[in-house]
Amino acid sequence: MEDYSLYSSPTSSQQHLLDHREGEESTEQPSPNTKSHKKLALLPLVFLIYFEVAGGPYGEESAVGAAGPLFAILGFVVFPFIWSIPEALLTAELATTFPGNGGFVIWANEAFGPFWGSLMGFWKFFSGVINLASYPVLCIDYLKLVIPALTSGFPRYVSIFLSTCVLSFLNYSGLAIVGYTAVALGVFSLLPFVLLVLFSLPKIDPSRWLSLGQEGVKKDWTLYFNTIFWNLNFWDSASTLAGEVEEPHKTFPKALLSAGLLTCLGYIIPLLAATGAMPLDQKSWVDGYFADVAGVIAGKWLKIWMEIGAVLSIIGLFEAQLSSAAYQLLGMSDLRFIPRIFGERSRWFNTPWMAILISTVVALAMCFFTFTDIISTVNFLYSLGMLLEFAAFLRLRRKFPSLKRPFQVPLGFFGLVLMCLVPSALLVYVMTVASKIVYVASAFLTCLGIVLYYFMNLCKSRNWVEFSRVGNKLDEDDDVL
Repeated sequence: MEDYSLYSSPTSSQQHLLDHREGEESTEQPSPNTKSHKKLALLPLVFLIYFEVAGGPYGEESAVGAAGPLFAILGFVVFPFIWSIPEALLTAELATTFPGNGGFVIWANEAFGPFWGSLMGFWKFFSGVINLASYPVLCIDYLKLVIPALTSGFPRYVSIFLSTCVLSFLNYSGLAIVGYTAVALGVFSLLPFVLLVLFSLPKIDPSRWLSLGQEGVKKDWTLYFNTIFWNLNFWDSASTLAGEVEEPHKTFPKALLSAGLLTCLGYIIPLLAATGAMPLDQKSWVDGYFADVAGVIAGKWLKIWMEIGAVLSIIGLFEAQLSSAAYQLLGMSDLRFIPRIFGERSRWFNTPWMAILISTVVALAMCFFTFTDIISTVNFLYSLGMLLEFAAFLRLRRKFPSLKRPFQVPLGFFGLVLMCLVPSALLVYVMTVASKIVYVASAFLTCLGIVLYYFMNLCKSRNWVEFSRVGNKLDEDDDVL
């Protein structure tokens, strides 16, 4: 085994994952077929994480419609502490300890071996690209308010197809371009909410925040938990880009903290403003209702701006999620879970073109499902992956207690167990309230992931396709500061 890296790949310019020996530095060796590329700096990484998780308050309206203002407010205040913060802390520690493309796939592989690393990869990839499929659908749902022809039929499907292809090409043009595009999209899509809050201040009645909902409106707890869960998860997704980040051991913790503050404040402040300034009409609180609130409080101009901001936010969500999925496949290729072709980079932009193409094709295939089925299946697969991720986090702390960790969660092992216990219980609950179609879809995709693992091993043993050359995993003897 080589002392200086977890693995090396002659086909990518990926940063080595680990410094196994004190004083040794990882190196990059760009492929002669690709141009050198600019690493992600702090600001674009902040907004990529922000779009991985949230993208603005768009989409949180259903929590009010499902359970009323008080429960919606409590949900977006309490859930970050029991869910978002533990996941972000876990990501900060593991992404800085194992700074390579692939993120959680590397963690599961190091903790439990290649079977679980591969299964983690397929669970997360399926959940990511299924989630990806929801964004063009949401984008067209907003545009149909302006262009009614996009409501159904052939024009709708063509518009979804074309928008997906155009947005995918932007991703192909380079991660740095995607990162700074995310900054611009984030600023422009958040500005109308800043104005909404300012216009709402004179009209806020704090007693409206205490409403448990209108009489006669039944609470939909499944929708409530799915909405909050969907709006506050995917903190670990950007870990798949760790090999593309400038000084990840310093940048990742700062980016996660900044994105966390931006996300939580971006949810709770507009929610307090809108629920406090408007009389409750609970059934109206569905996706897109913030635009109606803006129209009533400030005028049609702000409503239009917010609708445009929603479309821009969806574009940012799509770009961030596609980047994560594509670089995850690149990392899985470097780890020999999938063929080498998935790790090929573009000669012009140095992006993983095949991984972007595959992710886009799968997302297009999923666009024909309903939005509710998409989100429920995403949540279930994501829950499976996160349960394994929490287990891997604890296992790595025990397996490599002295491994150099640039950022370390300041808790002992028992404290870490408690930190992971509450969000794990939430994950189990989200899984128990899933529908039958979600169980069937998730079981099928899990079986598909297992079959693909053994099929890839067969391909390697028979040399049917080419795989990257790779070093060994860390051994427990390599647990060195």
